[in-house]
Amino acid sequence: MDFFIANAYAQAAAPGAAPNPLMSFLPLIVLFGIFYFMLIRPQMKRAKEQRTMISALAKGDEVLTNGGLLGRIEEIAEQFVVLEIAPNVSVKLQKQAISAVLPKGTLKAA
Repeated sequence: MDFFIANAYAQAAAPGAAPNPLMSFLPLIVLFGIFYFMLIRPQMKRAKEQRTMISALAKGDEVLTNGGLLGRIEEIAEQFVVLEIAPNVSVKLQKQAISAVLPKGTLKAA
């Protein structure tokens, strides 16, 4: 039955240069670069700005919290602040809960 189908024999690999290992890792390196500049670096920048804002808090600053409360800082401790949200109504919050410092006079306008 060999005369209907020709036998296929394996051929030796053609001699050639070995592939460059850098070229095989190049797509991974490019992907990491894209992730770094699109995701990691902006997040690090936002975290640094948040730390700077929290360290610059002072008594009398008007702030907005993550929960949406507006208030004026009455006292500042190492980890906590006392926030006056209405006349004679104060709450104690962690400093990390403050999301923004508002311009002076914002509470009177609201």
